[in-house]
Amino acid sequence: MRNRERECSILDVCYTYVVECGMALGTPKALTECKHYFTAPDSPKQRQYEALRAYFVEERSSRDVARTFGYTPGAFRVLCHHFRREAKPDFFVAVHPGPRSQPKKNAARDIAVSLRKSNHSVYEISEGLKAQKIPLSPTAVRELLRAEGFAALPRRLDEERPGRPRPSIQAPADARAFSLAPRHFLTHCGGLFLFIPEIVRLHLDEAAEAARLPGSKMVPTGYAFRSCLALKLWSLERKSHVMSLVADEGLAFFAGLNAIPKKTFLADYSSRIGRSHTTRLLGEYHQRLMPERLFDGDSFNLDFHSVPFHGEDEMVEKHFVSMRSRSQKSVLAFLAQDAAGHTFCYSNADIRKGEESEEIFRFISFWTKAHGSPPKHLVFDSRLTTYPNLARLDRDHEITFITLRRRSPALMREIALLPASAWRRVELDVPTRRYRHPRVFEQMVKLVGRPFRQLFVLDLGHEKPTILLTNDRAAATPALITRYAQRMLIENALSDAVRFFHIDALSSTVGLKVDFDMALLVMASGLYRLLARRMRGYSDVQARKVFRNLLNMPATVIVGEDAVVVKLQKRAHLPLLVDAGVLDVPVAVPWWKGMELRITS
Repeated sequence: MRNRERECSILDVCYTYVVECGMALGTPKALTECKHYFTAPDSPKQRQYEALRAYFVEERSSRDVARTFGYTPGAFRVLCHHFRREAKPDFFVAVHPGPRSQPKKNAARDIAVSLRKSNHSVYEISEGLKAQKIPLSPTAVRELLRAEGFAALPRRLDEERPGRPRPSIQAPADARAFSLAPRHFLTHCGGLFLFIPEIVRLHLDEAAEAARLPGSKMVPTGYAFRSCLALKLWSLERKSHVMSLVADEGLAFFAGLNAIPKKTFLADYSSRIGRSHTTRLLGEYHQRLMPERLFDGDSFNLDFHSVPFHGEDEMVEKHFVSMRSRSQKSVLAFLAQDAAGHTFCYSNADIRKGEESEEIFRFISFWTKAHGSPPKHLVFDSRLTTYPNLARLDRDHEITFITLRRRSPALMREIALLPASAWRRVELDVPTRRYRHPRVFEQMVKLVGRPFRQLFVLDLGHEKPTILLTNDRAAATPALITRYAQRMLIENALSDAVRFFHIDALSSTVGLKVDFDMALLVMASGLYRLLARRMRGYSDVQARKVFRNLLNMPATVIVGEDAVVVKLQKRAHLPLLVDAGVLDVPVAVPWWKGMELRITS
């Protein structure tokens, strides 16, 4: 502190001497230069000091000081505020210079230069330095050589490189190279083979052919479809992550290929699939699922989901992303869930801005075409469609629905002015629910020329009232409230789809590709539900738990003369599969030339 005070006093003396006794300095030019040092300082800290000194010592006005030293009036007031509250401001603290050399690089410089003159790469030089106990990363070696004037080495041929382990080059996917020669191998995707009986029984290969999905001579339609479905069933976050499994023979064997298609093929393939393909594929999927009664068809939960996109593609529009609570570039996807089966049954991610409100009628048209009759009951939130569309839904389609009404200021005032005698208590038949006795006020309202039943609901555990709107005039009030609360099932399913099926992990800038991924999500979730229904206690379990407990296990695949035996490794939950009767049941697999599959433990 004494040195700092001494520096301050010396500068003050110099300032006074220059300003008041400048004639002793000699020439006017020298005087001007010295005076300029104080009136127009270059250093930010000195400028702050001179400005504060002019304000507090010379008692100049704050506006004058701010204008002289280049501050705005507000910024200078903030500077004075901080100065008054800072006990010991640092204006004249000397900056101690840090080290001007790099000891590690200096010690390795001569050796690195000598090795580079012998045409060694930065990785070889780094390993050589490490052997001599002078560790230096390849990046640091590259910087050192660049500083010494060395250019990068030209790319060498594989035979010119030193002998060491290298990435293996996998064969391209080709159905013609698929072999059923007797052998055995280990696969990490053993549980994936549990889906083959369902795929064979539902004839999903035929569904892909009927939907006219694209294919090639090397990877025909059914093989390409099975490959994409296998990746969705195995919960790969992005299609590019398939590169970590291209050497797994079991994944390729599942699809009937010699090797699983690489990420380039998958990206190109799905980009060739349009909305007409996915609509036909979902329609064929529904036709083959009818005997299974996976979709009850009595009531559906509908919702939108924005799949975030982080890129610069102009075709991707901005939508509200609830997880981020903001509007950003994303692909808007519409999903329908069967309320009884808790399974997705329809998807569409080919939606542009302004088309959202019409998507509910596209779903009705799809369901009517696939099942011969429109859906009976729909449940959705207030942002799914518009009031005119609600009137159209009630008038033209005669479909009952439950939705929310937005809390406008007029409705909130109406609720606030209702007397206590207007409300009545109802009991919800949900024993596990904490708030079972809400207060309800019910009335008939007319919107867009159509009468609707409106319910104000309080004491549901929310701070603000819930406003329900429905055209169902026969259902009891507690049943309406309970049914809308069950719409949260689609929120839970979406959460499971985000975490397990990774629908938020975009792998393309094209909305059509996301649309195909969504169709695969619908089919994969259905296959998981069919498998879970056969396990005791797993009928309502989410897909990620089914995968973790029952499917995520390695296996030994034994290709014999007349059968393929998949021997699952021992796991804690393996007895569930044994009790469900899914093991030791031979299934003839068409894409294996009719050879039987037998899964054992």
